[in-house]
Amino acid sequence: MAWFYLVIAGALEVVWAFFMKQSMGFTRLTPSIITIVTMLASFWLLAVAMRTIPLGSAYTIWTGIGAVGAFLAGIIFLAEPVNPMRIIAAVLIVSGLVLMKISSS
Repeated sequence: MAWFYLVIAGALEVVWAFFMKQSMGFTRLTPSIITIVTMLASFWLLAVAMRTIPLGSAYTIWTGIGAVGAFLAGIIFLAEPVNPMRIIAAVLIVSGLVLMKISSS
């Protein structure tokens, strides 16, 4: 279950990052509330996952899911630029996450 919680925490990190951008510096109420609620849920699930998953693995995977997820959300929903260097960087992050998971088993 810890790995499931960690993946959900990472997904929520993507949600709060996206809505933080939409909040326009916390000047818009609804996106600000979504940011805070999903941020708290993400941190809580990360903490629950860390009961059994080592700190280094849990934190690295959580931030990696958030980084790659935010990268993809920016491309899909915000029309952010896509270029080979950014794609290679995302692939390297995912490769590191896979290696971290394998080494934590």
